[in-house]
Amino acid sequence: MAQTDNQGNIEVYGARVHNLKNIDVTIPRQSLTVITGLSGSGKSSLAFDTIFAEGQRRYIETFSAYARNFLGGMERPDVDKISGLSPVISIEQKTTNKNPRSTVGTTTEIYDYLRLLFARAGKAYSYMTGEPMVKYTEERVLEMIQSDYAGHKIFILAPLVRSRKGHYRELFEAMRRKGYLTMRVDGEIVEIRQGMKVDRYKNHDIEVVIDKMKVEGESERLKKSIQTAMKQGEGLIMILDKDSNEVKYFSKRLMCPTSGIAYSDPAPNNFSFNSPQGACPRCKGLGIINEIDLNKVIPNKKQNIHEGGIIPLGKYKNQLIFWQIDAILKKYECDTKTPIQDIPEEAMNEILYGTLEDVRIAKELVHTSSDYFVAFDGIIKYLRDTMENDDTAAGQKWSDQFLAECECPECHGQRLNREALSYRIWDKNISELASMDIAELREWLDEAEKHLDKQQQQIATEILKEIRTRLDFLLDVGLDYLALNRQSASLSGGESQRIRLATQIGSQLVNVLYILDEPSIGLHQRDNERLIRSLKELRDLGNTVIVVEHDKDMMLAADYIIDIGPKAGRKGGEVVFQGTPKEMLKANTLTAQYLRPQPQPLAEMEGSGQTQGQMLSTTRSRRKGNGKSLLIKGARGNNLKNVDVSFPLGELIVVTGVSGSGKSTLINETLQPILSQHFYRSLKKPMPYDSIEGIEHIDKVVNVDQSPLGRTPRSNPATYTGVFSDIRSLFVNLPEAKIRGYKPGRFSFNVKGGRCETCGGNGYKTIEMNFLPDIQVPCEECHGKRYNRETLEVRYKGKSIADVLDMTINQAVEFFENVPDILRKIKTIQDVGLGYIKLGQSSTTLSGGESQRVKLATELSKRDTGKTLYILDEPTTGLHFEDIRILMQVIHKLVDRGNTVIIIEHNLDVICQADHIIDMGPEGGRKGGTVLSTGTPEEVARSKKGFTPRFLKEELKEHV
Repeated sequence: MAQTDNQGNIEVYGARVHNLKNIDVTIPRQSLTVITGLSGSGKSSLAFDTIFAEGQRRYIETFSAYARNFLGGMERPDVDKISGLSPVISIEQKTTNKNPRSTVGTTTEIYDYLRLLFARAGKAYSYMTGEPMVKYTEERVLEMIQSDYAGHKIFILAPLVRSRKGHYRELFEAMRRKGYLTMRVDGEIVEIRQGMKVDRYKNHDIEVVIDKMKVEGESERLKKSIQTAMKQGEGLIMILDKDSNEVKYFSKRLMCPTSGIAYSDPAPNNFSFNSPQGACPRCKGLGIINEIDLNKVIPNKKQNIHEGGIIPLGKYKNQLIFWQIDAILKKYECDTKTPIQDIPEEAMNEILYGTLEDVRIAKELVHTSSDYFVAFDGIIKYLRDTMENDDTAAGQKWSDQFLAECECPECHGQRLNREALSYRIWDKNISELASMDIAELREWLDEAEKHLDKQQQQIATEILKEIRTRLDFLLDVGLDYLALNRQSASLSGGESQRIRLATQIGSQLVNVLYILDEPSIGLHQRDNERLIRSLKELRDLGNTVIVVEHDKDMMLAADYIIDIGPKAGRKGGEVVFQGTPKEMLKANTLTAQYLRPQPQPLAEMEGSGQTQGQMLSTTRSRRKGNGKSLLIKGARGNNLKNVDVSFPLGELIVVTGVSGSGKSTLINETLQPILSQHFYRSLKKPMPYDSIEGIEHIDKVVNVDQSPLGRTPRSNPATYTGVFSDIRSLFVNLPEAKIRGYKPGRFSFNVKGGRCETCGGNGYKTIEMNFLPDIQVPCEECHGKRYNRETLEVRYKGKSIADVLDMTINQAVEFFENVPDILRKIKTIQDVGLGYIKLGQSSTTLSGGESQRVKLATELSKRDTGKTLYILDEPTTGLHFEDIRILMQVIHKLVDRGNTVIIIEHNLDVICQADHIIDMGPEGGRKGGTVLSTGTPEEVARSKKGFTPRFLKEELKEHV
């Protein structure tokens, strides 16, 4: 029996999930173990689909059958036996919450503690006057009135209505029936009459007169009147001095002594932007609203209305709305053929925002007395009505093109209502704390605690302790530059993973098995050390940590390494090495060759055609580009400090810098949206900038990101690259297909006719199992082939369309070697190192790195003009050293054809191969956002600014 104590091992016997070839693996407990290998070799199949899946399944099996029915079961992985398994927690990259209401603060629960802190220890201030809010007991109110109004004649009033519209007939009648004779309406004391009402379209202040008396010493009548007034006014009363006509407010609730506004007693929900009690009423707690953008409604003012200058209306038609516009323009001696830029501003305002007078004019214009004409509300109102009333997908898509996101004018992006924002601790409200970066907030908390009064300190001590602990964990994993109000959807996979890692370290659990998926993604070398230290801390608590990783530093710092290979796909799935890092350096695996410190001489590699081994960072023959460049001036989105950045065209440009230094803001949020708007009329608005020059030197921009190829299992590499259309055309032109009269749709599994109708072209059927996970079984009709018998009878070189989709890319390249159109597209997929994936493999099973390379291959297969700009964000994610070498060969081919490639990257092997580097920093967050140095790798390595030059210099030395 295998050991299962703290010093034992986790033993995996006979794992056969996906491409794993019946492997046995031993993982020491309480160790930091790295599983590595080429992309597609089977690392994730072992770590997540075997070990994690079995751990989860065993945990769920401890629940009752009734509970499992709600949770859903988990499929038993294809493995003979796993022993020594602890409770398992998976920290993957795909868990980023895309909900706009999810933030760093809510994910880490730090914001929840801040809400509690403000609800219990915050000081309230009036949003009208800025004065501190006060709160009195009934006894204290009685004492103050007896003291302040001794000998005075007063009215005791209970406020009922505060600045609201209405006629209030029912309210007056209800008070009259209760026996009250007088009320104060808008500052004037009046007697209540039967049927009394006020102007319903004006704002009113209404108070009922509870009593009028002269204050003389202690009085039972005064005491009872105050109690009655408090009850009627819901804790708030007003005292009107008859002689001076001055009003004072007294409240059992928090109240502004000058204006009389009152707050309800604070609770944590009052500070939540996800709760109706705390959210800003205008933006519903999102901080942003959608406003109609006039630049999108009228993009070209040189056009006239007749030829479609107002985009939502289109070209002139004989319709009411155009008759009304005619009527408006006639007043200003214009018509619909006048260029929009020449139409007077007053006329355009009436067209956009409406007018009442034009009903009469429009009737005269078409010589009618018909009431068919109504007041013209304007184009903006027309658009708003369409948005509110047409909830179809097409209607929403049509109206969305005229919208632009902008900051909520009521809360100014702070998400909370004005009451919540009026609570402060050491002169800061909760939103101001949430907008600080983690490092700044940590410093502020230490300083703020010294300024709390005794009562606040007593309340806040435990809460602050919890907040500090969580902040420290985020600092430990290198996330000091993030702010609590940062949306979770805007985080990279690596950042969201490190947030979850910080939460797990904070939980202080022991004897747990943690499995992480490339936590080093998006980390600069400087921050990598902190991450490794955090993982070791997790291990030292008494846990087992398994990391699927390609990072060299992480491997060398591990206690144990498992190398899966030797190649990818069908040629992978074997354990080629397992042991310590020291033993690994002596091994003869592909990974070990890249880990060994001694570089191979440059001369030996050149022209050798070698396909594996140490990647060399070339230190010679940097491209000079085509002499032209793109220049962005005044970029100031997020933390960018009004930077001017030049991108030399015809070169391989790498943008570097520590996490949070502003790389993504500059490229993905500023440059890419500017170019997408220019070339494709994209709806995404770029971050603020002054100007861009040189846009005429490129003809298109291509963003090759890691998002999935498609949202459904029906999407695959063949459909995405477009090669499936060529394959279907090939089959349609075969003699057998022509005889039968088949069209291209016959060979699509998404269209009725050629597909198997029993499974709808899926190839499998899903069987619901009440107390077990759903099972997918091959369709009994087509046996997983997706097509009906007649379609499969058409064959090319003995292979049906289903056989072709089941081929790997490597097999397909050989099979279609004599079909140039098909070969060109699939050869590029092979060139980016994806020869192991299948043509018809579901896109939902591809990793982010694989999806990115399929997209890159698709672009490569297109005929380019040599003036294309490609943008890649960390393309080395999920890639082994060897995969990176293959990828870089492809990227160099793109640049050699005259194109420009911009890569955001931390990988030194890639940085060293750049023609031009843009290094940003010096730190992340508020301390970043400047361009530190630019130039070739050698020039940047000589810089004294930032952290990149130091690591770059060492890397260049290794390869010289």
